[in-house]
Amino acid sequence: MPEYESEEKLLVDGDCHERGDIWLIPLKMLDDDARAIQLGAVAELAVEAKQRDFVGDPLRMMLISLEEESRLPYVIESGGVAVGVLTLQSGAAKLAGWPDDESVWLLRGFLIDSGSQGRGLGTLAARAAVEEARKLTARLGGGQAGVVLSVNERNPAGLAAYSKAGFVDSGRYLGGNAGPQRTMYKAFDRPPHHAHQDPDVN
Repeated sequence: MPEYESEEKLLVDGDCHERGDIWLIPLKMLDDDARAIQLGAVAELAVEAKQRDFVGDPLRMMLISLEEESRLPYVIESGGVAVGVLTLQSGAAKLAGWPDDESVWLLRGFLIDSGSQGRGLGTLAARAAVEEARKLTARLGGGQAGVVLSVNERNPAGLAAYSKAGFVDSGRYLGGNAGPQRTMYKAFDRPPHHAHQDPDVN
């Protein structure tokens, strides 16, 4: 069962003038009052009509994720305001058309509020999710190598955002309820190694 062992928020710096910054707020780490405030903000997120086929109700997704041990729900904030949600799930990668469940994290329930779209926040949040998954893997020892997701073929904005975030199209997946999907995968970046470091030097 994934458990948080850190109280850090994850910050991904963007261009502060054009895109702001992205914070991932892990709901399972918050106390009851803070979680209630975040869920209240999630309830105000808007989903465009044309996206309803691809994403669910954000509040419902967060509440389900809070109840399920394998899911880790996050509120996406930019400039101190909730702009979206996402969930990382372990042991469920086949739901995105991946050949096994255990080798990668599943990114699901990912949406950006309709009023915050077009600012590159989806791409930044997807990158932040991959970095958070990498840190979780290092902390929990799950051995995952990256993050997988599926995106509907009729969702070009989603495909573009994930591609910009470094996800690679890994083929067609026909298991979704809303029609053909593309399975997309991003391997974890390897942390930089310090070359020529002499262990005897203080």
